[in-house]
Amino acid sequence: MRGLVFYGQSFFQASSRPFSHNRLSLKHPLISDIIGCSTLSSCRKIARRDGATSSSDAQCPQEAKRLVFKIHCVRKSKNDSLEPLGTKRKFWFTDDRGKHILFKADDRRTGDDWAEKVSCELCDLLGLPHIQYELAVESEDNVPGVICENCAEPPTELVLGNVLLLARDPKYPFDQARKYKVRQHTVGAVRNIVKKLEVPPARWSNRLPSETGNALDVFVGYIMLDAWIANQDRHHENWGALLTGKSLYLAPTFDHAAAMARNLTDEDRRARLASRDRGYQIEAFVRRAASAFYSTPSMKKPMTTFEAWHAFSSWSHAAEVWVDRLSTITSEDITGIFEQVPAERMSDVCRQFTIRLLLENQRRICAGEKQ
Repeated sequence: MRGLVFYGQSFFQASSRPFSHNRLSLKHPLISDIIGCSTLSSCRKIARRDGATSSSDAQCPQEAKRLVFKIHCVRKSKNDSLEPLGTKRKFWFTDDRGKHILFKADDRRTGDDWAEKVSCELCDLLGLPHIQYELAVESEDNVPGVICENCAEPPTELVLGNVLLLARDPKYPFDQARKYKVRQHTVGAVRNIVKKLEVPPARWSNRLPSETGNALDVFVGYIMLDAWIANQDRHHENWGALLTGKSLYLAPTFDHAAAMARNLTDEDRRARLASRDRGYQIEAFVRRAASAFYSTPSMKKPMTTFEAWHAFSSWSHAAEVWVDRLSTITSEDITGIFEQVPAERMSDVCRQFTIRLLLENQRRICAGEKQ
């Protein structure tokens, strides 16, 4: 969904029933065989869908002075069903082509929309398999949000990380309401799952480095992305696998709305940009980004995004390749993306602060800084 044209469909597999009634026995032989657990208890199947397209029956004003990302208008009145998964308000609608599309609202206007779109564009610069997002607006109430594309068209199903982890370890704390502070969500446990998956399907992997020979090599790229954009939301429902036929493929990376300190106030951003206090400046601030991974279940605090990156990268020779790709991205490349975010979605000080954040984290990664 590059730039101004969007072709849309949902990211999560459609279901005609509420999520809470959609269940899967983890005695499913394919998941059992691939993940490597012989005795599995029943639990929920998380067959998510996350979709998007533009709607031709409404038009949104666009800035004429510069090229900006298109804002796609959606109508709440065309709501087909609500999406219960996740904490943000979402609803499904059917576009002019008969496809089911998901609108994800940024009701609190904390910047989830631009963070999702910018992250998508940064993934594209890196060549990472990723869900494509476009800016959108709920036209009746002028609520900003995003729309996104489907990676799990039936009969493909998206199986989320907590389901995969439970398949391998029946004692894993599977709880749809509990996504954070799950100490069993360790780097080692996730690595043991990911290394059994296939590389994302070809439609997502056409720009992968040739050195990425397996799914773990690709996933390491996702974790480097998290370190770069300060994504603190890679919990066990924000990564997963695509079940297609008899194979489980690593899913493209998705859901980066909690990245780049998008919920800071402009007052805070302005103060950090101007501060002479090294402990308050951006260079110190970025080091506080926490991941959703733990080094061991006994740890009381999660790892930082940089600690998680270095832990995962120690298991993959492709880590150096991802760093090489990151090093080729220029400040002009980054600035060019932010210049396309409409002014009504992002203030100038927010733009300036976020570019500085990305450049600092890029410097840290390329310099080999561990923490």
